[in-house]
Amino acid sequence: MIPQADASARPARPLHRRQRPLRALVVLVVTTLTCLGMVVPITVHLAVAHADEGPYEAFYTPPDPLPPGKPGDLIRTEPSRLVLEPSGQLGSFVGTGTRIMYRSTDATGEPVAVTGTYIEPDNPWPGAGPRPLLAYATMPYGMGEQCAPSRLFNQGIHASLDTGFDLMFNIEEGFVATLLARGFAIVVTDGVGLGVHGPMSPQFLNRQAGGTALIDAARAAFNLPGTSLGPHGPVAFWGWLAGGHAAMAAAELTATYAPDLHVVGTYANAPLTDLAATVPAIDGNFLAGTMGWVLRGIQAAYPATDQPIWDSLTPRGKEMLANTSRQCMLQTGIDYAFRHLQPWFNSDLGQLVSNDPFKSILAMQRIGNTKPTGPVYISQNRFDSFFPYTSSIDTANDWCAKGADVTFWTNEQPPFLNKTDVNSLLPAFVDGERSMAWITDRFNGVPTTPNCGQF
Repeated sequence: MIPQADASARPARPLHRRQRPLRALVVLVVTTLTCLGMVVPITVHLAVAHADEGPYEAFYTPPDPLPPGKPGDLIRTEPSRLVLEPSGQLGSFVGTGTRIMYRSTDATGEPVAVTGTYIEPDNPWPGAGPRPLLAYATMPYGMGEQCAPSRLFNQGIHASLDTGFDLMFNIEEGFVATLLARGFAIVVTDGVGLGVHGPMSPQFLNRQAGGTALIDAARAAFNLPGTSLGPHGPVAFWGWLAGGHAAMAAAELTATYAPDLHVVGTYANAPLTDLAATVPAIDGNFLAGTMGWVLRGIQAAYPATDQPIWDSLTPRGKEMLANTSRQCMLQTGIDYAFRHLQPWFNSDLGQLVSNDPFKSILAMQRIGNTKPTGPVYISQNRFDSFFPYTSSIDTANDWCAKGADVTFWTNEQPPFLNKTDVNSLLPAFVDGERSMAWITDRFNGVPTTPNCGQF
């Protein structure tokens, strides 16, 4: 059991867990990523890796207090090495990276520092009009500060195997590298609480925080000196899974939070539009440990829930929450694969999420209650085992009823090893070219072909 004095603090490093054969785990990860259509550009050595996050601390520690300013104002910047894998020898991004820290607002509207990466493309924009900006929210890479996308772009692969199996690939680097080569400027947010060094934890899957962090990343990119962006150029939001939730939240919040942005479209793949509907699907899933991310995200966004959440957990649940709060995705998956959720709670989980305050908190994160700005493209597999397909359909229908321009694409890949989330992960790559074509058309002013009433 985790002592309560430590439970509410953000742990600095993963706990050492029982050792597993490293060779078998390496084979498992490489095989899984290969099956997902991803080339792993690395020669695996079985020597223990020692990742040193110390050099990041100076940049990623927010000033206290924050300097005066408004959302999107830059706090600090520095050049960022961009690599596809640690050596930097097996391919490269055709652009220049800048690490950024900028002002944004959190779940309760308080000012906060958020980090990310802006990438200036080397190639010209071949399309119509000024160079477009893609504000990009990745899938969840984990809750530990070492898992932040801006650090993974810098490292290629994060590995610290002396503390278990703290390994994480920059899974979306292929999309970013391709879009960059096609002339898109890209800004990738770490999101509120992720990456920053200190007591703050990620406000995971929070509609307000996710949307504002992505919107203000776009503003920060426009505020950077020496880029090829025009002062009021076109912007689109892009996201997958939790990043899809953030992209759709940004589309909903733009009208009131950022009317200054010229938003031309939003793309979301397998977006978690209804957090309450996701909880049953997590049970017995390879990523069952993401329940810890959900709980920690609620604690971070709404501090009054911190102690009640700890009180609701069994000793096993407390261990799970403490561990997952500092891990990257692969270790969370391996440590808690296919676990059932109820043994982590000392009361009925269904009752817990069906009653306030958690019922209202989960409801606030739902996407679909506000008309989005600009056209939206949603893509999801019909048999997605991690997030219910029907919930995305419900969100799309709600938006259509409000007069939104919505295109919904259903991927029909049949169910395969369902609890391993193949149907959540693989379709994004299968439909990648279709998705990039849709977003390119928005910047080129091509008319949309919404299919409201047909999905």
